Amino acid sequence: MLRFSLLALLLIGCAPKTPTTESPPVGKEGGAAVSSESGTNPDPRERTLAAVVLQLFEEEHVLRKPINDEVSKIAFKAYIDSLDAGKMFLLRSDRDQLAKHVDRIDDELRAGMLDLAHEGQRIYVQRVAVVEKMVMQLLEKPMNLNNEEYVEIDPDKLELAANDKELEERWRQRLELEVLDRVAGMEARLKPPDPKAKDKPKDDDEEDKTAPPVAQIPTTPEGREAKARTDLAKTYSGRFARLKNPGPLDAASELINAIASALDPHTSYLPPADKANFDIRMSGSLEGIGAVLREKDHLIEIVEIVPGGASARQGGLQPGDLILSVQQEKQDPVDVFDMRIDEVVKMIRGPKGTVVRLRVQKPGGEEKTLAITRDVVVIEESYAKGATLQLKGKPVYGYIHLPSFYGGKGSPHNSADDVKKLLADMKQKKVAGVIIDIRSNGGGLLGDSIDITGDLIDKGPVVQVQDSDGKKEILSDRHSGVVYDGPVIVLVDRFSASASEILAGALQDYHRAVIVGYGPTHGKGTVQTLADLDRATGGKIELGVLKITIQQFFRVSGSSTQREGVKPDILLPDPSAHIEAGEASLDHAIAWSQIKPAPHDTWPATWNAAALASKSAVRVAKSPLLSKIASATALLKQRKNDTKIPLQRTAWDKRRAEQKAALEAASPDLKNAPVNLMVKPLKDSPAPATAPGPGGNKPDDRATKWRDNLAHDPWVEECVNILGDMTTTR
Repeated sequence: MLRFSLLALLLIGCAPKTPTTESPPVGKEGGAAVSSESGTNPDPRERTLAAVVLQLFEEEHVLRKPINDEVSKIAFKAYIDSLDAGKMFLLRSDRDQLAKHVDRIDDELRAGMLDLAHEGQRIYVQRVAVVEKMVMQLLEKPMNLNNEEYVEIDPDKLELAANDKELEERWRQRLELEVLDRVAGMEARLKPPDPKAKDKPKDDDEEDKTAPPVAQIPTTPEGREAKARTDLAKTYSGRFARLKNPGPLDAASELINAIASALDPHTSYLPPADKANFDIRMSGSLEGIGAVLREKDHLIEIVEIVPGGASARQGGLQPGDLILSVQQEKQDPVDVFDMRIDEVVKMIRGPKGTVVRLRVQKPGGEEKTLAITRDVVVIEESYAKGATLQLKGKPVYGYIHLPSFYGGKGSPHNSADDVKKLLADMKQKKVAGVIIDIRSNGGGLLGDSIDITGDLIDKGPVVQVQDSDGKKEILSDRHSGVVYDGPVIVLVDRFSASASEILAGALQDYHRAVIVGYGPTHGKGTVQTLADLDRATGGKIELGVLKITIQQFFRVSGSSTQREGVKPDILLPDPSAHIEAGEASLDHAIAWSQIKPAPHDTWPATWNAAALASKSAVRVAKSPLLSKIASATALLKQRKNDTKIPLQRTAWDKRRAEQKAALEAASPDLKNAPVNLMVKPLKDSPAPATAPGPGGNKPDDRATKWRDNLAHDPWVEECVNILGDMTTTR
């Protein structure tokens, strides 16, 4: 039987969701391939890919679940849902035609012939062509925005359309809604600013680069409606062109991921392009030009220039520029019209010191060729940052923001070393306590979470892991001593997951820190590893990787965080309470379980968590900002079910105005709130401002924005108050 090794890199969370430079969203490669049943040849890599992932699913996954008819039935539903998630292309007859595969998926995987994948792809591409014709015809004629009707925008409340007529009606309503939104946006730009408005005008760098200049906005309602339709036609034309050109492994990826989702929510296949983007998110760096891209109509648009990167230094490339062609050294230019973004990204990225030439169209229509020397692009937002915080008349405290547990091969940083350095700096500054902010930290490297915990405890077990055979291993901090020995708060939310939960859970079990948060953390108590599928072929075939769940982790108390998460000692108002989140809400999440606790010492804490929570609750009730959070989230939760939107212009305007007014009345004005916290970022955290490039790019003001946002954060301010109580409350 074919054997291969798993990568040593253990992952216990999702990659951070920060923007990635020169990176498309997780998606597909260029090209096209369909199986024998659909009439053309599949990608030659598929047979090997199917064999390798099948073996991994059955022999390495923590559940050791056989891939059989039962799994096939679950995977079939997941496949149909992912193929047309919005229910805007397929008909019920298409689903029924594919239903013959409902209990064959396991057999097809074993045979290496993914017939469902390719027949599904063929049908989907055909349906895209049908829908494209519908959409272009609908956008040719003026729309009646005075009909009293409603459109349902929640696809979960819709069935697949019964026929083309029903589907065309669905698209007509959806397009009218988009026209209404675009027309309203144009009219808002035509209005002079209200001097009494509470919100200040946007800064230049915050404006929507996709919005048309005021001079290009028609002066009549009919003209604005016509422009909205014309712009939509261009957008959808480019989108459909890409949808009709699936990549060579797209079909296989869709089906393999449907099978993976039947095992658990965190096992997934990453084809080569997605694997490259995953590596960038984990390492926080890449070699390229330092620009964020996205698809726009038929071309690729520059969304953002990374401060300090190669493009910023060159100065010619600007947000809003459209890429027309890409030219490598000593090669001819390649036209990127209708090219998929990952193909364009692949051409733009390259080794440090090499030159890439981009032919771009400026927003005014002028075309230029820019020669940019590639360099290492460091994504500073991916790394830990530190600051000192102080309320007037109170001691100085330390603050560390940790967005993920990053590092690994090729990374210029790792989270364990960065946090250790920040803690040592804070100890030297004799801060009276430290806040470790892991809100929205989706996890990352297992070893780093253990090392960071070890910086705060003397030594001992940090986490227990158990595999499918019931074999248990205790992973410990074996280094005596601590880097910082003062009071610690760990600030969490419902999006803190995996490695974040190991850190928070261990520090809570040791009574080393007070956990403060909006509610239980995400509840992801599983460990993933990256299986390098290329190794199965000796590196001869590029297949990508399989991120596969191989273990469950347990706190030193023996309790799993799976589904239940880490419960904070002190609860604060949750600004995201209206969002359904957490492991328990995911399909096929692995069940909660418990094992024996690992013996460990506890920290000689001098505080009483119940007393701290009582004092905090009194302050929160008096806080004009935090006390309004509950009303705002209740309003947003109520709106989640309000998914039918009027298409009559007057009713649409009224609904939008009422919703905006209600939300503004209920929401705290964090941006304009009085600043009580004095914030001083620590050296090199984040990157210092840089001078404008020769093309006039703005200085990097990320440090200023980060500091100002932190100074306005009422949750962090309450943590500072709790730290003050920790030295006085017994």
